[in-house]
Amino acid sequence: MFGERLVRARKTSGLSLRALAENVGVSQTAINKYEKGILVPDSAMLIKLAKALNIRAGYFLRSNTLKLEKPEYRKKSSLSAKKLDMIEGKILDKIERRLELESLFPKSPAPEFSLPKGLPESISTMDEIEGLANSVRHAWDLGLNPISELVDVLEGIGIRVFEIEESAESKFDGLAATVNGYRIIVISKEWSGDRQRFTMAHELGHLILEGRLSDDLDEERASDRFAGAFLLPDSTLFSELGTHRTRLELRELLLLKQEFGISMAGILYRARNLGVIKESYHKSLFIEFSKRGWRKGEPQPFPTEEPHHFQQLIFHALAEGYIGESKAAELMDMSQVEFYHMRMIEDENATAH
Repeated sequence: MFGERLVRARKTSGLSLRALAENVGVSQTAINKYEKGILVPDSAMLIKLAKALNIRAGYFLRSNTLKLEKPEYRKKSSLSAKKLDMIEGKILDKIERRLELESLFPKSPAPEFSLPKGLPESISTMDEIEGLANSVRHAWDLGLNPISELVDVLEGIGIRVFEIEESAESKFDGLAATVNGYRIIVISKEWSGDRQRFTMAHELGHLILEGRLSDDLDEERASDRFAGAFLLPDSTLFSELGTHRTRLELRELLLLKQEFGISMAGILYRARNLGVIKESYHKSLFIEFSKRGWRKGEPQPFPTEEPHHFQQLIFHALAEGYIGESKAAELMDMSQVEFYHMRMIEDENATAH
């Protein structure tokens, strides 16, 4: 168990066997034996390892060893295996702490996820995804209006949403997976809100479309289509833009982005896919986007989503006496002094006494 956790922590930190060995003052062979369970480090070495890996020593004492099952990544193909290991380590640590917290409640505080009933068993064309997305919205009582907080919607149906810090230069957007039977979606904290929302809707598409697509449909493109349809339903787009347009004002796209939390580029794709604009006009607008530098960053980014359910569960458990302040601080991955000031709603810059 210790060996597996050491491997994960080392990969998450991006350190090689040799680099970790040099940091703690032992041979590479010793680290290799720790990871294989041949040797067990003493308490002094545990502290050195934790410091070198920038984790708390208690990390090594946790009993759970989780694995991402059937992960579906939204990422660039050039994302390296080493970077993926680092990202997976961050994700698993967050999932581990949340599931440990949930296990301390007398009854699970999270609903059990289940797919809506009555969905079509097979999808043979991209256009059929429009109806599927509308059926999902109807099953979850979302209507056709903008979804203000997509994280809340997903958490409310039993999908746990996690956020990790990955720079805007990272080639990782998000993923969907199953862990211990639980459905999870992960997003990057650094992306704009419209990009986060599209990623969440895309990963939701993977969960909804699994096992439904005909062999000739690409799952990534289908999940993109679902994401657009889920965030901005076809009938709503027709109501806002009309069923046929020869030209669009860029300000129209920006206003829709601000209302529905989907990028201007995403709205353009929706308009093209639904036949509102022609392919040639769609291409000409994307050329304009490129000239303005909007392919890398659009004007007026939509506010970011902020998953807060984990913190809410922490304070729920604290209030009910399921955990104490020291355990709460540990689960929050902060010192007791830092947690105390958060709990007391003190200014973040307040000086600890």
